[in-house]
Amino acid sequence: MADRPQSGELFGVPYNFERPSLGRMLSAYWRPDEGMLVEKPFGIGYTLNLANWRSWIVLGVAGALIYQERSAKERDELTEDEPVEVIVD
Repeated sequence: MADRPQSGELFGVPYNFERPSLGRMLSAYWRPDEGMLVEKPFGIGYTLNLANWRSWIVLGVAGALIYQERSAKERDELTEDEPVEVIVD
C-alpha cells in the first residue's frame, strides 16, 4: 500500500497532517508578509493571520456579536413572560 502524503492540496484547499511543533504553530499564525488568511499549521483549510490588521477587526466583530448574544439571553431570562389573551372573532 502506498504512503499517503501528509500535506498538500485537494481541490484548492490545503491540508497538513504532519505532527505539529510549537515553532510551526507560532509561525503559522504570525506572518507579516502575507494576507489575512494563511494555511493552517495542522488540519484542513485556512486560518487568520494575526499579523494582519484585518484579522483583528474580524476577531473584534465576532467578540462583539458573541457578547451581544449572551447579554440578550440574560436580559430575556430576567423578564417574565406574561400570558397573552387572544380573541378570535
